[in-house]
Amino acid sequence: MAILRKLNGVTPKIGKNCFIAENAAIVGDVVIGDDCSIWYGAVLRGDVNPIRIGNRVNIQDGAVLHTLHKKSVVEIGDDVSVGHNAIVHGASVGSNVLVGMGAILMDNADIPDNTIIAAGAVVLSNAKLDPGVYAGIPAKMVKEGSEQIGESAKRNAAGYMKYKEWFLDSYEAVTIEDCTKQQ
Repeated sequence: MAILRKLNGVTPKIGKNCFIAENAAIVGDVVIGDDCSIWYGAVLRGDVNPIRIGNRVNIQDGAVLHTLHKKSVVEIGDDVSVGHNAIVHGASVGSNVLVGMGAILMDNADIPDNTIIAAGAVVLSNAKLDPGVYAGIPAKMVKEGSEQIGESAKRNAAGYMKYKEWFLDSYEAVTIEDCTKQQ
C-alpha cells in the first residue's frame, strides 16, 4: 500500500480511478484529480504548501513534487506527464504538457499549456515561458509552440492512461518463489 500521510490536520485527497504505486509517498496538502497515476518511488510532499494536480496526470517513477514554505505551490493542469526522476518544485504547469525525464522546474516557474520540457532541462525560478519546446540548462526555447506540440504531450499522457488501467485491472503481487524458474 502507498505511503499516505495526514500532516498538520490535512489529509491528501485522491480522485476516482487512480493508480497509486505501493511505494509512492503522498503527504499532507495534496489534491489529485481523476484518472491519475502516481508511479513507483514518486514523492508528493505537501507539507509546507499545497500541491494540486488535475485530471489524467501521470507522475512517473522517482519524480518529486515539493514547494517552498509559504512561497510557492505546485499546480499541474490536465493531461500532463511528469517524467521519471523529474522535479517539480513550486512550479505551475499548464495542461497538455510533457515534463521530460530528469527535468527540473524551480519555484514560481510558469509552464504554459501545450509545452514540452525536454529531458534534463532546468527551468529556473520565476521563469515565465511561452508555449513551445524547451531544452538545456537553463532551459531555452528550441521550437515555438504549436497545436502539434500540445497534441504530442496529450498523447503521451493518454498512453499512461492505458498503463494505469493495466495496473488497476490485472496487477497482482507475487512472491520470489513465484518468480523462481522450476528446474
